[in-house]
Amino acid sequence: MFEKILIANRGEIACRVAATARRLGVRTVSVYSDADAGARHVRACDEAYRLGPAPARESYLRGDAILEIAKRSGAQAIHPGYGFLSENEGFAQACADAGVVFVGPPPSAISAMGLKAESKRLMAAAGVPLVPGYHGEDQSPALLKAEAQKIGFPVLIKASAGGGGKGMRIVRAAAEFDAALASCKREAAASFGNDAVLVEKYATKPRHVEIQVFCDAHGGALYLFERDCSVQRRHQKVIEEAPAPGLPEATRRAMGEAAVAAARAVGYVGAGTVEFILDASGAFYFMEMNTRLQVEHPVTEMITGLDLVEWQLRVARGERLPLEQSELRANGHAIEARIYAENPDRGFLPSTGTLVHLRTPAAAAFTVGADASGRPAPVRIDSGIGEGDAITPYYDPMIAKLIVWGEDRTQAIARMRDALARFEAVGPSTNVDFLGRLMRARSFVEADLDTALIEREREALAPPTAAPGPEVLAAAAAAVLSAESVTAHADPWSVTDGFRVGAPLARMLAFTHGDASLPVSVEYALGGWTVRAGDAVTCLSGLRRDGARITGLAGDARLDASVALAGETLHLFLPDAHWQLGWAPPLAHAGDDADEVGGLTAPMPGKVISLLVDAGATVKRGQPLLVMEAMKMEHTIAAPADGIVERLLYRVGDQVAEGAPLVGFAAAQPA
Repeated sequence: MFEKILIANRGEIACRVAATARRLGVRTVSVYSDADAGARHVRACDEAYRLGPAPARESYLRGDAILEIAKRSGAQAIHPGYGFLSENEGFAQACADAGVVFVGPPPSAISAMGLKAESKRLMAAAGVPLVPGYHGEDQSPALLKAEAQKIGFPVLIKASAGGGGKGMRIVRAAAEFDAALASCKREAAASFGNDAVLVEKYATKPRHVEIQVFCDAHGGALYLFERDCSVQRRHQKVIEEAPAPGLPEATRRAMGEAAVAAARAVGYVGAGTVEFILDASGAFYFMEMNTRLQVEHPVTEMITGLDLVEWQLRVARGERLPLEQSELRANGHAIEARIYAENPDRGFLPSTGTLVHLRTPAAAAFTVGADASGRPAPVRIDSGIGEGDAITPYYDPMIAKLIVWGEDRTQAIARMRDALARFEAVGPSTNVDFLGRLMRARSFVEADLDTALIEREREALAPPTAAPGPEVLAAAAAAVLSAESVTAHADPWSVTDGFRVGAPLARMLAFTHGDASLPVSVEYALGGWTVRAGDAVTCLSGLRRDGARITGLAGDARLDASVALAGETLHLFLPDAHWQLGWAPPLAHAGDDADEVGGLTAPMPGKVISLLVDAGATVKRGQPLLVMEAMKMEHTIAAPADGIVERLLYRVGDQVAEGAPLVGFAAAQPA
């Protein structure tokens, strides 16, 4: 085994590799950008070296700097994780030239599978089923459109060098093609430095099923079953599970054998994932191969009991695969939910900020294998983020991967629901509540899976915002009152028990929810408080506060809540829901300037990449005004009403902060 490896990545995958290396007695070296100087992955390793400034192109994409650190530190191998340089043929070759082991496939395999068009030609020769499409070198817009019409709409435009849902658009009619193609090419060039695309038939009700393959340098090759990754938003995975529900054994075996054939066709070595589209008829088609470990590898580890990172290190060291295909068994069912800093109510826009409050369910971290009973840990959390850490605009906004295991799918879903209910994150917006609703959506529960599930279940996944009931407002009052009571009082003037000579103290707490004002009356009594919200009266007593947790009685019901205050938003985590209420102390805004700045604002930090109108232009409601790029995804800013663009406040290439005014806009006056 290696004595020391360098982990050329960040976040949870760097922590994951460090955990396995430590178990094997291998020392680890981390690298970090200025944005990650205090990050968890830096602390997880034995040594740490600065790479450069926060932008990835100046740090994590600096292959030369990473190799120099490998030489200085004496690392014999480099584990690239996923993303960044993990599928970079040039970096893999540079490692080989420098005499450093690249923990991944040979450069030739990365090259063969890196360009989707070339990989499909190879797969056709290997007898792997392909989706009908155009994968040629001629990239003229006219020819691409003609090929799309020949294939028949709907079609899917995909960046040839892409992945992760970037540079991908579904086109349902010829009239949409030109704009979608231009957007795909811009996004592909920004993300991968290559704007070539391919055009394929878009299957109706498609499932995304992928096969985990492993190959060694001695001719050994096998598959470790499949994962269903159909539940996606913006072509990016949200939920992954293994095994794929309802997949016939014959189809599972055929897909596994096709995946191994695909890997053998390019002389593959190491861990890889062959991705297929499975249509409603049960036919499957090769989509692409990811020449690296995948984000969702934990669900495979949970059902097989195998440490895939350990396998990677052993294969990279020249060892044979530890098992034969006939020795592999799948046990139970595993589900992974990706917890992101994003806002599902705003089209899943990435969100940034500091995690001021983070509480997670009791879970193992990076644990692989079974306990004495032969069962894996029921809950596992893989994360490189902790409370107090910041989600920045420079990298993927994933907070954690929440993974559960059950004897069957029903038990796994129940465990995931419970784990999500116990996952508390405050700071940037998150998708935790959305994932909880997803676990209850009819299509998911009944395993009616396809890549349009989230869109199909939109009504259930984005229900109208409910108003908080009296029990919620009583809990909010308890949060405020308990916070006032926790301070040890040094003198009688600081006591907050509401004692008055004569009548008891009564006060109002002014909460808000959306645009609604929710006044709550509190009357202090001996040993507690009487809370009135509308016509409901609740007596609070026995309140205790331990950090963020509040316990006590609300009437005759037990009160158990977790609370966090972020700015002027009070976050209440109750057993069955997460509520956000506006709350500010009475004097919080004394002396505030009431003036407001008008104009459209940036929904997230990013860069202006295209201005679609000029100052002075008359526009219609919904007309695109400019395009921003954030986290390698494009976001179009449109006119909120008919009116005039009075001024453009930024130029192409300018970086924009979240909430910054972008356009001076005057709405048209009614006639």
